[in-house]
Amino acid sequence: MPELAPAYDPAQVEDRLYRQWIERGDYRANPDSKKPGYSIVIPPPNVTGILTLGHVLNNTIQDILARRARLLGREVLWLPGTDHAGIATQTVVERTLKKEGKIRHRDDLGREEFLKQIWQWKEKHGGIIIQQLRKLGASCDWSRERFTMDSAYSTCVQQVFVDLYQKKMIYRGRRMVNWCPVSRTALSDEEVIMKEQKGLLYHFRVPVALEKEKFLT
Repeated sequence: MPELAPAYDPAQVEDRLYRQWIERGDYRANPDSKKPGYSIVIPPPNVTGILTLGHVLNNTIQDILARRARLLGREVLWLPGTDHAGIATQTVVERTLKKEGKIRHRDDLGREEFLKQIWQWKEKHGGIIIQQLRKLGASCDWSRERFTMDSAYSTCVQQVFVDLYQKKMIYRGRRMVNWCPVSRTALSDEEVIMKEQKGLLYHFRVPVALEKEKFLT
C-alpha cells in the first residue's frame, strides 16, 4: 500500500487532474444534448494586467454555480474569454512604452506599429489571465474561448448594432461628453475619475431643443 504523504502537495495533484478533465472533455458543452441547458458567460477580464482577488472570488462563485448545475443534470456551458478594454489597455501600453524609454508619445511609433505593440501586450497578458483561470480549476468550455475583438465576435456586435439602429432604438445625436485631451476621445462616465481640485468653475447654459428661451445650467 503506498505511503500517504504527510502534507497535501497541490503541484502533484491539481495540474494532472485538471489536464485529465480537459482532455476527457468533461466541461465541453454539447449543443445537441436533450438535457435542460444552463449557461454562464464569464464577465471577461480586461487584458490590462492579471487577475485580482476580486476576479478570483467572482469566478469561484460562477464555478460553484456551473458545477452545481452539472450535478443537477443540466447541460452546462460556462463560456470563457477576455476583453480588449479599449482605452484602458491603450493607456497601460502607452505608459509601459514610455517607462521603457521607447516613446514620448504614441504618435512616435505611428498607428500600425502602436497597434502591433498593443496586440503583443494582449497575447502576453491575455495568455496569463487564461492560465490563471485554468490554475484556479475553472470548469469552462475552453473550446469556445473568446476575445472581444475576435472577427466573428466583432461581426455579431456590428450586426446587432445595425439592427438596433434600424429599429430606431439607438441614434446619433448631439450631447455633452467627457472629453479626454490626452487620448483625444470621448470617455464614458465609468472611465472618468472625479476628484476635487482648486481652480476655476465654469457654468454652461445649454439651450433646450424645441423650447425657445429655455436653458439648462
